[in-house]
Amino acid sequence: MKEHYLETVSLIERLHRLFLDVIKCELDNLKVEDINSVQTLVLYNLGGEQISIGELTTRGCYLGSNVSYNLKKMVQYGYIDQVTSKHDKRSYIIKLSNKGASLYKKIDNALDKHIGILEKEGMKGTEELIEKLQELEGFWGKLANQRMRMLGASSRKPK
Repeated sequence: MKEHYLETVSLIERLHRLFLDVIKCELDNLKVEDINSVQTLVLYNLGGEQISIGELTTRGCYLGSNVSYNLKKMVQYGYIDQVTSKHDKRSYIIKLSNKGASLYKKIDNALDKHIGILEKEGMKGTEELIEKLQELEGFWGKLANQRMRMLGASSRKPK
């Protein structure tokens, strides 16, 4: 059981890195050189919405990346627009620029092609896979929350 558990963790990380490689290949095919695969994933997760940076951070998985740095670069290269929040002048709302929306559509089309290939190759059971991964996410979330509560309680104990 332990081997399967650890292999699952390793496989999730490898799949994420491979997906970033696939996105990089799509960018290369499109001859897009001013944005990387992690930034493209951030852009895709933003989609057509206007959200805060904090909300975007919790929405996606950006292993080993600094979301603030990537957003700064995406603003610099014209993929997203950053607007000061009406409610809190210290925070920003971000949204896709026209250039970002154009890339979003191209990546969305590429993902549709990937799904078509998966269906032709007979990949089935993705719903069950998602359910199992969500169960694992819930399990890890409970463990992390329990640990954080324990750490919080121990830090409040008098010495």
